[in-house]
Amino acid sequence: MRRLWENRFARGLALIALVSLGIVLLSLENAVVTAGALMRIAFFLAIAFFLFLLWRERRSDIETWSELSRRTFYGAVVLAVLAIGALIGLGPTGADAIAFFAVIACCAWAIVRVWRREHRFG
Repeated sequence: MRRLWENRFARGLALIALVSLGIVLLSLENAVVTAGALMRIAFFLAIAFFLFLLWRERRSDIETWSELSRRTFYGAVVLAVLAIGALIGLGPTGADAIAFFAVIACCAWAIVRVWRREHRFG
């Protein structure tokens, strides 16, 4: 038994099973759903904060770009944040999930394309 307990994987599974048993015995399913929703919101806010910090660090470079490049770049970033918010809030499946990945891919393509166009050296 001691050798089994020294295994980190088995110990982790036992801890998850113990927590799950406690949730079921105490009927805390609603609390878990609420905590999950709060964690999704916190994750979304963390992504937005990261993008804000990234923007603040590179803002002087972006201001030297052409008007079209700036609008395209900011539009793609805003659209990607909105798509991630919709993913977290709505939980799309099927065709909606495919549309989400298509929107994210298009935003990434636009951001990379603008970045490359504005950072040509030569």
